[in-house]
Amino acid sequence: MSDLVARTGRLKQRYENGYRLVAGCVPFRYRSTDVCNSDSKKIVEVLMISSPSGPGLLFPKGGWENDETVEEAATRESIEEAGVRGNLMDFLGYFEFRSKTHQDEFNPEGLCKAAMFALFVKEELHSWPEQKFRNRNWLSVPEAFESCRHAWMRDALHCFCKFHERTKNNLP
Repeated sequence: MSDLVARTGRLKQRYENGYRLVAGCVPFRYRSTDVCNSDSKKIVEVLMISSPSGPGLLFPKGGWENDETVEEAATRESIEEAGVRGNLMDFLGYFEFRSKTHQDEFNPEGLCKAAMFALFVKEELHSWPEQKFRNRNWLSVPEAFESCRHAWMRDALHCFCKFHERTKNNLP
């Protein structure tokens, strides 16, 4: 059982101009492939998680609370939902979407605005708060595009690809 506990509830949630503010990340790592034992090639993989509410895969994300920075919220969500820790590498952008499951008295329209980051994974936890509800899936970028449950997450993945192309020679 995990010593970490996921935050719940809406009392500390941030809202701005009718949008519930959300933070998340595109977790990634490199897998080496040995070619004839002399030449190694790094393949980027992204981590996606299953959803307890339906098919398709997601990137970890959740409510940005008023007692934390957006970076802290994105990092917390990667631990709670995906059980990974790492370094935030780059801000990928803001992505707007409508959530049918998060319509409430503060946000009747379910409008959300997600701040998404690239997260270089340094550690996979053996136990994490939501492991009973979610499975981790390491995927190639093309597999991830096909598996995304939501169009806005494909947009975030596209921004991750631009970031990766721009910085791949400087990454660990």
